[in-house]
Amino acid sequence: MYKALNGLAAAVAAMALSLSLTLAASAETITITDTEGREVVVPHGAERVLLTFYFEDFYAIVGKGAYDRVVAISREPWEGWRNTQFQVYSKAIPRITGLIDVGYEEAGGFSIEKAVAAKPDVAIIASWQYRGLGAEGIAKLEAAGIPIVVTDYNAQTLEKHLASTRIIGQVMASEARAEKLADEYEAAVLDVIQRVKSRGNAPAPVYVELGNKGPGTYGNSYGPTMWGGVVKMAGGQNIAESKIENWGPLNPEYVLASKPKTVFLAGSDWAGRDKAVLMGFGIEEDVTRARIQPYVKRPGWSNLPAVQEGEIHAVYHGGARTLYDYTFLQYIAKVLHPKAFTDVDPVANHKRFYETYLPIEAEGSFMLKLD
Repeated sequence: MYKALNGLAAAVAAMALSLSLTLAASAETITITDTEGREVVVPHGAERVLLTFYFEDFYAIVGKGAYDRVVAISREPWEGWRNTQFQVYSKAIPRITGLIDVGYEEAGGFSIEKAVAAKPDVAIIASWQYRGLGAEGIAKLEAAGIPIVVTDYNAQTLEKHLASTRIIGQVMASEARAEKLADEYEAAVLDVIQRVKSRGNAPAPVYVELGNKGPGTYGNSYGPTMWGGVVKMAGGQNIAESKIENWGPLNPEYVLASKPKTVFLAGSDWAGRDKAVLMGFGIEEDVTRARIQPYVKRPGWSNLPAVQEGEIHAVYHGGARTLYDYTFLQYIAKVLHPKAFTDVDPVANHKRFYETYLPIEAEGSFMLKLD
């Protein structure tokens, strides 16, 4: 899961002393409570950050110059999982390509040694990475004098989104910007919930599938978390909720028997997967639709109400677990309850978020219907 620091005990101890002195000499430290309920003492306005996930959210919260204060990242979850996104950001902020890569738990291991060598004054990591590192990995980072702050947009809950935003704002001394983002996010989500509630109709069955493996293999669906949580909040009956704890593939026969009235395929810009549902920056919508077509031709799918009624949609997987994922919530809710959202334009709201808070434009394929 990570590379051990065999024979480096003395070096780690020396580094811990150095980092402790640096932290003590900083203008101010604060105590925050992260999304794991841990109280952590951190510099207020960190200048050397190890950032392992939530790359866009970090920029949105910190603003211009955000990546001048980052010294290391987990590169694969950005460049490998969201390749076109990474390329666009690399052009806007060339410094990103030269940041130390500490790896991550599922691809060659998280390198404690590289993390320590980067000399961060704080590590901001995702909850799933915190669990992946385990108690021993966390202890080694903390022994090196690196305070660890855990955030969690993966839970796809209003509570965790707001908490994560405010936590990053506190660490980076950008509380006002964080509060503005949190307020906007909360208002958008509560608006969707209220509109859905006002409809009062019974939820229709919905199937979500990660389109990373191509039509020949059923990809992951989601239980109460991730896209599953979004579907439920949007007033849909997620057919995977009682079948999957977090994520995993559903049995094809079960999908057919559930007769979903709407299907959402989560697409992205995975490198080297020529049958995946392709979405992301610089990708034409017609390309996405061409990748969706073979899914509709799966055995038995012609009998699905979603196919017969033309309710096959695609959403950008990189948009989940973000501060702008409320636009995808709006899109899904509008698909399920069109009359309740006639005055809501999720695509325009998505573009507006980028124009307001991020250094790039949202040009590409992000949410669409298979015509």
